[in-house]
Amino acid sequence: TWGEIKMSVIVFAVLAVACALARAAPDCAHHPLLSPADCCHDTAPEEFDFTWATTKGDVTFHVVRKWAPLGVDRFYNLIKYHYFDGQTEGTDNQNGFFRVVPQFVVQFGIAGLPDVSAAWNALPIKDDPVLISNQPGTMAYATAGPDTRTTQVFINLIDNRRLDTMGFAPFANITSGFDVVLKINSEYGQQPDQDSIYAYGDVYLRKNFPNLDYITGTTLL
Repeated sequence: TWGEIKMSVIVFAVLAVACALARAAPDCAHHPLLSPADCCHDTAPEEFDFTWATTKGDVTFHVVRKWAPLGVDRFYNLIKYHYFDGQTEGTDNQNGFFRVVPQFVVQFGIAGLPDVSAAWNALPIKDDPVLISNQPGTMAYATAGPDTRTTQVFINLIDNRRLDTMGFAPFANITSGFDVVLKINSEYGQQPDQDSIYAYGDVYLRKNFPNLDYITGTTLL
């Protein structure tokens, strides 16, 4: 329960190359999430706010670029192009809260569509230094080691300052809706298998964990 925040490691290089060879020129107008290197490379504002609609209610965050510039630039593109909620690639791409550990964290950020996950996992970003602490309501990236951040993030449910020395750099904090996060269904704990989510996407989650909560919408404020 109190182990390190880990992102499951799976080999995506072959999948990414296969997808790249199979598809035509990037369709940034309709499918930006399938070609992030070509379509999703905007620089984030110095600060911004956004709201996630979830199956438990709305949660609003404040994001500060100077807290983690590389992480925030990546996250801004994930938000802008609706990686988490399925508004770009359809509801099958909604992100489920697949790891919910009470008195620790809520973790999510694996796309509902395997092709989308493969495209983003081929583009890890370098680490940012830790400038603020992992306090309740802050959000940071999950990792599989140094310089492996891609799309998985977690929300701290308690004072997790011990994660500061482990390199987890928060980049946002909740300004409204922390009570909603605390209501996210925890009945499955850490049962969902990350490799299976990467391989089969939302089909795996909805079949095996029907009561999982999801992100259903994103609004930049």
